[in-house]
Amino acid sequence: MDVRLLFHTSDPERAIAVAARVCYAPVGAAELMEEMSDEAVRRVLRTIMNSGHFSTLEHAAYTFAIDGVSRALTHQLVRHRLASYNQQSQRYVSYETEPQFVVPPRVAEDADASAAYDEATASAFAAYRSLLDAGVAPEDARYLLPNAMESKIVVTMNVRELLHFLELRCCKRAQWEIRDLALRMLELAEPTAPYIFMDAGASCRRGPCREGKMSCGEPYDKAPKRD
Repeated sequence: MDVRLLFHTSDPERAIAVAARVCYAPVGAAELMEEMSDEAVRRVLRTIMNSGHFSTLEHAAYTFAIDGVSRALTHQLVRHRLASYNQQSQRYVSYETEPQFVVPPRVAEDADASAAYDEATASAFAAYRSLLDAGVAPEDARYLLPNAMESKIVVTMNVRELLHFLELRCCKRAQWEIRDLALRMLELAEPTAPYIFMDAGASCRRGPCREGKMSCGEPYDKAPKRD
């Protein structure tokens, strides 16, 4: 898996604070962008994050390039509807040589399971190629390709949706592959807006677990505190 932060809103914390402050300011956003002190920005962010008034978080966005993940992962990812996606198309991209397949760790560590897995993916790809060689269009031959096949996707989320995504997918109960993705996305985003992302991730990083009876029962041991 390769995850890269392609772009993000310039100075996202200031952009968010300005958007929030303009509701109560006698001057415009452009002037606030230049004149608000760092301490003023922090005060506004503190109010936003502590009060839960998250609409202003939608004024900053992040774009990630994600390669080497399975179709099983991307099917989960696109369920987060308040985001924009562009994914490598199996309709327009045909594969001459066998692509990579994501192997779950619990399969990889079992020799018999790993052998069966490799045989099944190789067989699926061989059948796919036989259809292409017979003149079947890639958009029809692709029906044979398994969820394990690696894919590439670009995703853009505003900060509000990104925080929501991280809360659900950084949780230990999340499926292993998308949890790995979420943790990498958080690692990339946190330095760009350290105050906003300081306690991002699973809900237990901020307080009680929100999974209820489905909780893993393991508390987060390094929860930061907002000042």
